[in-house]
Amino acid sequence: MSHESFAPLGIGLIGLGRHGIRYARHILADLPEARLVAVSRRRAGEGNGLVSAPTVPCYLDYHELIADPQVGAVVVVTPPVLNHEICAAVARAKKPLLIEKPLAPTAEEARAILRESRQAGQVMMTAQTLRFDAAVLALRERQAQIGELQYVSLVSRMEPHGLSEGIRGFAGRGCLLETGIHLLDLVRVLTEDEVHTVSCDMDVVPPQGSERRIVGRLMTDRGLVCLLDVSRVSSGRIGRVELIGTEGQLSADWCAQRVVQISAQHGAGEWPTGAAPTVLNTLRAFVRSVRTGLLPPVTLEDGKRAVEIAEACYASAQQGGRIVPVEYA
Repeated sequence: MSHESFAPLGIGLIGLGRHGIRYARHILADLPEARLVAVSRRRAGEGNGLVSAPTVPCYLDYHELIADPQVGAVVVVTPPVLNHEICAAVARAKKPLLIEKPLAPTAEEARAILRESRQAGQVMMTAQTLRFDAAVLALRERQAQIGELQYVSLVSRMEPHGLSEGIRGFAGRGCLLETGIHLLDLVRVLTEDEVHTVSCDMDVVPPQGSERRIVGRLMTDRGLVCLLDVSRVSSGRIGRVELIGTEGQLSADWCAQRVVQISAQHGAGEWPTGAAPTVLNTLRAFVRSVRTGLLPPVTLEDGKRAVEIAEACYASAQQGGRIVPVEYA
């Protein structure tokens, strides 16, 4: 059957906050293989929030959206404290699911989501959108040129924001779950290894407060060191990963949209990558998996493992930076 013979996949979107609106606009304008057929938001009296599609039905109760026969797949862009209950309802309805990172605010809830999702027998994908960034993809294409990997450095620094809503949405946890979860996932992708132990320092350790700065050292099963720097304390944004190998170094900067190589053997180089619509590319990968039935490029297991690494980071910080093992289940 040709690609053109497929009818557009009917998508129901749960969550119409700032990030959820991005998903909605891409589905409406940039994704001909899908159709936004319903949305759900918690606040009444605001319509669906979409000027370009005012007739899309809006449910206050997300259970009604999931039950809508027009909804062939569900996209969830809600605060992670709500994810467990929503994912369980989607799994019971046996509909495909794409859920924004982090999968859950705690490892316990992430594991419960994974257990319950297995009963659905459907495509279930975590939206770790940084995997689809052009600079990260270009870095992976050139990674073999720097020889055997020696260590990795990952940085995500963003400006401060009001944390009151974030504290509620992330169960009192802060920047590690909000933005650092991208880096914890990227460690597994770039090293093709699992994180074995972590040692982390935070400015404030939950539940005493929501952290705004974390510095960590992650060790993989093969003994590869990965240095982690995540914060929300200064103006301006930096997002960068550096790979240091035996034959050179590679750096991907997804804020400046470029890849830089330093190598005595292959020479130096710098390549602009352009702005990649990571949310759109994530949606395309999800729809493709739903249509083909193939395993999505980022599974719920991947999402769970990133949260399990984060859980170990919090445990280490609570113990004054002690080295602790990552517990996978």
